[in-house]
Amino acid sequence: MPANRGTKKASTTVLFREHQRFPLGYRKVALGIPAATLLFVCGRQLFWNQPWGYFQLSNGALVGLTLLMIAIYLRLITARLVTELNPRHLSVAMLGFWRRTHVAIQDIRTAVPVEYNPDADYGGYGIRSGPRGKAFIASGNLAVELELRDGRRLLLGS
Repeated sequence: MPANRGTKKASTTVLFREHQRFPLGYRKVALGIPAATLLFVCGRQLFWNQPWGYFQLSNGALVGLTLLMIAIYLRLITARLVTELNPRHLSVAMLGFWRRTHVAIQDIRTAVPVEYNPDADYGGYGIRSGPRGKAFIASGNLAVELELRDGRRLLLGS
C-alpha cells in the first residue's frame, strides 16, 4: 500500500460538518418581488400583447431578463454557510456566493466560544469584517472565535 494513500484518506475524513441556512422569513417575499414583477410583465407582453412602458424590450430580452432574475432569487434563498473540520484543516464556505476559506489546524492558536451581536459587532449576517476580525455569520448569536498564529481573528457562527 502506498504511503500517501492513508494520508489522503485522513485529510478527507470530515470530523465535523455544519450547514446553516439564513433565517429569511418574510425577506423571501421581498427578494421575490423583482422576479415576480418581471414574470408579470413578461406574461403580459407575451400572452396578451400588451408591452410595458415606452421603451419595450424584445420578447427574447424580456424572457432572458426574467429567467436571470428568477435564477438570482433562487440563489439568494438557497445560500447557506458550511463549516467543515478535518484532521488537517478547517474550511468555511458561503455556498453559492464565496469560495471556500481554508485554515490549517496548526495555524490556529486559540479557539474560544463567544456570544456576540451580529448587527452591532459585524453589521449583520454573511461574510463580514469588523473590529474583531473576519466573520462568517448565518444566524444566531453563538460562535467560535479563532485566533491564528499571524494574529488574525476569525469568527465562525454556529
